Formats: sequence, structure tokens, C-alpha cells
Amino acid sequence: MRFYIVDDVRSIVKVLDKIIEQKKLGEVIGFSTDAETAIAEIIAKMPDIVLVDLLMPVKDGITIVKEIRPLCPKVHFIMISQVSNKDMISEAYNAGIEFFIQKPINIIEVERVIQRVSRQVEMENTLSGLRTLLGESEEKRAPKTEREESENPQLRDIRYLLGVLGMLGERGTEDILAVCSRFLQNQDKNSGSEEKMIKAYCCDTGEDEKIVKQRMRRAAKKGLINMAHLGIEDSFNEIYQDYAQMVFDYENLRRQMDYLRGKSDIEGKVVINRFIEGLLLYAEIRR
Repeated sequence: MRFYIVDDVRSIVKVLDKIIEQKKLGEVIGFSTDAETAIAEIIAKMPDIVLVDLLMPVKDGITIVKEIRPLCPKVHFIMISQVSNKDMISEAYNAGIEFFIQKPINIIEVERVIQRVSRQVEMENTLSGLRTLLGESEEKRAPKTEREESENPQLRDIRYLLGVLGMLGERGTEDILAVCSRFLQNQDKNSGSEEKMIKAYCCDTGEDEKIVKQRMRRAAKKGLINMAHLGIEDSFNEIYQDYAQMVFDYENLRRQMDYLRGKSDIEGKVVINRFIEGLLLYAEIRR
């Protein structure tokens, strides 16, 4: 995460900078004790998170947020304040801040609040990537590669779904695609044949089955996490409804959402056979 600090007291700036550095929360890319300088630099540098003092001279923190917010909607604000006035706090939230950090500065509170806002930034970036992928029109897509031209149409559909799940950059994704390809070429499509295809794939590649399954599960877990974030934001979202629940069972999606919300210490699990079965069902429905 990239941070910018705005406070007219230099000692506060130094304390916040030190906490962010020591707790490995991210990088401080700038700071200012002057509101006008801060506004110009934040717009130019586009940090992920701005920590801004409420009671700044000339322009207070709320005014700073109001001026920056329309120009930089992706910047997140955390306000630092000694003020307990409910009307002023309400105005700050309405202006677009995420959380308050009370003065005097408490290291544990700063770390907790920053981690929470950082998770929000990461979730929004993930969702933005998913929406970009889904919003891509056929005209805007890059010309098909030689592999894509010769690829089974159903396997292309599966590859597309894995992209929607945000898994294409994961190592185990190619293993999953290879197993799905074997299944599509094989006549045996009875229940349990996914396991046979995994065994056959491992036999041909000479890899240990446990290692391959672990790699596949790790890739699928990335998809589970992405879909859980989406479910937290909007459980009625079409992507979440149409795709997530096709490859992940509801119980494990719910567990992962509870874990991300901090309501549980138990994460959701991926059943790799169930996951592959869902991918194949999706490809069949698409045709």
C-alpha cells in the first residue's frame, strides 16, 4: 500500500511514518504539513490511502477530503483527530473518510485501522479487475493465439471462467485446465471420473499426485477468496450468483466470507473434484 500523511504537527507525521515502516504496512510516498501542498501532491501521486488530520490550519481535513474525493475517487481516507463532536464526525464520514484514528496516537489502533482499510483497497482492486475482464467486448479482445484457435471450445469456456474467478495467474490453473482437457476428450464421464483424470495426468507428467492436487487447490483457493470478497460486497451480484456457486459450495463460500469479515478463524475449503465438476458443468451448459 502507498500512503500519504497530512498533519500540521511534524512529530505526528514521524510517528505515523515509523508505525507504517516498522509494521510493514506499506510505503509512505509523501507527507505535508500544509493543506494546499497536500492536495496538489495527493492528486499528482495518487496514493492508496491518505491519513489526514481533522484540525488543519487554513483548510481542515474535511475540506481536504471534499476537494480531493471528486478528482481521485480511488483514494481512501483515514482521519486523525482529538475531536469527539458527533456532528463533525458525521460530516467527515459523509465527506468520504473510511475510519477515524483518535489522538493521542495508539500503535495498535493505527495498525488495526490501516490493515482494515488496506483489505478494503485490495478487495476493490480485485473486483475492478474482475469487472474489467467481464466487461471486455469481443471487439476489444486481443487476436486469438494459435493455442486458442486449436483449443476445444468447451476448454475455452473453462479458461474464461477461470479468468472470471481471477485464477489465470496461478500455477495450479494450468494443471486444472489439463485435467479438464483430458476429461473432455475421454468418453468416461461418470461420477468420480474427475479423480481418474487427475491420476492419469499425474502419471503422464511423472509428478506426485498430492503435490499436483495441492497446487490445484491453492489456485482454486484464490478463486474462492475473490468470490468471497464479491459476496461480501454484494451477495446478489450476478457474477457471484452465476459463477461462484457453480464451482464452490455455499457453506465454504460462507465460511470464507466470515473469515474475511473477521467473524471466524476458520477459512473455507476447496474440494478439487467438486471444483472441476463445476467447471465441466459450466462448459456443458454454455454449449
